Amino acid sequence: MLKNPIPEVSNQLQHRAIGIVNGKYTPHGSEQLNRGFLIDNKGEKIETVVLGKALSLLKKHIDLKKSYYWIVYPKNKNTQNLHLQVAGIWDPYQLNDFPSDSSKTNISKLLEELGLEDNYFSVRGELIFVNTQKKEIVVKVCSAAKSKNFKNKNFKLVIKGEISLELLHSFVSLDINRDGNSLKLIKYKVIEKKSL
Repeated sequence: MLKNPIPEVSNQLQHRAIGIVNGKYTPHGSEQLNRGFLIDNKGEKIETVVLGKALSLLKKHIDLKKSYYWIVYPKNKNTQNLHLQVAGIWDPYQLNDFPSDSSKTNISKLLEELGLEDNYFSVRGELIFVNTQKKEIVVKVCSAAKSKNFKNKNFKLVIKGEISLELLHSFVSLDINRDGNSLKLIKYKVIEKKSL
């Protein structure tokens, strides 16, 4: 059974913001491996931080000259400055989901079978702002982190796209595509509608 890089939600109202991006990770320097850029196959640079659990994978298994599928959490302040946090690396061949002798079918085909693609993001949270003129929406995502010292328990994501103002404060599930340093809405589903 192939492990899905973006797992099914565990409950209807589960908040999340997670995606998969293919590219090469370039750290700012050899002393600071956890901060750098993810450079996609179009040469676009995205400011990136590697989180603790992914850092040990990076040190042990990753060839920085190669491209990988990175499991990432998106953050941004506006539609122009995406920032990624690497939570893991999805490589079913090297990182043991598959026997190493299995024919190396194209990883993008495997993604397709899982209903995913490069630069896909799943975002679930409360729709808190709609700008009809700029065609932008803001979704508030609440972190499930249990630790008390977690600074930003909640964060907001600014997304290019249109959703009716009537759905403000509803809980929505969004399918999103990364385009350069922007997140673009592909489609959405209202999970719980708030009556105004």
